Amino acid sequence: MLISHQREKLVETVVFFASNTELCGKVTLFKLLYLLDFSHFRETGRSVTGLDYRAWKLGPVPFELMQEWDQLEPDLSEAIEIVPEQVIDFIRERVVSRRCFDDRFFTPRELRLMHELAKRFRTELTQPLVNFTHAERGPWDKIWDDGRGNNERIPYTLAVPDEAMNRDAILDSAREYEAMRSAGERH
Repeated sequence: MLISHQREKLVETVVFFASNTELCGKVTLFKLLYLLDFSHFRETGRSVTGLDYRAWKLGPVPFELMQEWDQLEPDLSEAIEIVPEQVIDFIRERVVSRRCFDDRFFTPRELRLMHELAKRFRTELTQPLVNFTHAERGPWDKIWDDGRGNNERIPYTLAVPDEAMNRDAILDSAREYEAMRSAGERH
């Protein structure tokens, strides 16, 4: 039986980014999760957190986490605190870790990608992340399509460029993983 630990990975990834970036707000966190999941899929054919992302005007949104955000499940509310901060004319939601990061559910590749993203965006506000998540003809942009794809799911397969030499192998791996996951859910 396949044991994914995706919920544990989601909670720990949120703790990691809250602990390893200086300006981790909700939007920054959502963009970091998207970059992590799509980068990992591009390399392996599966995401880290298992989240589905939707194309919204301001970028990709992890739909299930967004629905949970105003009333976090106990595992996430015990791991982080959402602190409202007044910033000029709006309230920013800063994500603060309540505990230390636990890396036991992660592969070395997942940890490497998380560290790379945290290092690259450690002191950045949202705008530099927008440059990555809104890349022209990137996954979000392909689905968003000037608003025609509003709230549509962003398929992970868009993370693998058509011209990638290993595209077929990555997509085969993704199909195999999904088949194993689906078979496990039926039993």
